[in-house]
Amino acid sequence: MEIRPITFHEAADYVNKYHRHHSAPVGCKFCLGVYEGDTLHGVAICGRPVSKALDTGLTCEINRVCTDGTYNACSMLYGACVRVARAMGYHKVITYILESENGASLKASNFTCEGVACGVEWTGRRYKGREQTAPHEMKTRWAFVIKKD
Repeated sequence: MEIRPITFHEAADYVNKYHRHHSAPVGCKFCLGVYEGDTLHGVAICGRPVSKALDTGLTCEINRVCTDGTYNACSMLYGACVRVARAMGYHKVITYILESENGASLKASNFTCEGVACGVEWTGRRYKGREQTAPHEMKTRWAFVIKKD
């Protein structure tokens, strides 16, 4: 298998078709795909942190990772996201998973769990009165520190 760049449109289509509980985000900084020959086995979509408090300009968030279950595809995508973020000058890469998920691919990619992220749903003016399709479950934030500030 190999990592290749992929367009946001292709990555978003893949996420919207196969992700277990989320639709694609609205934008990104970069997207990657993991391929075996011409077969796409998974995608990663990376952008600015959704939390304004974490958006320092030097932190990249892996907003979505979605695979077809191919062995090591998630770990390959997480590792590749870190390498691209490092090359772009980011100091830290973060991502979130549901508290019920074990984080095996993140552990294999040398991410560290920073603990439970607050809230089971998004809050704030943008989300008042809007139906939220994300699971109502606590999330954990994971981080890969590229360069200590």
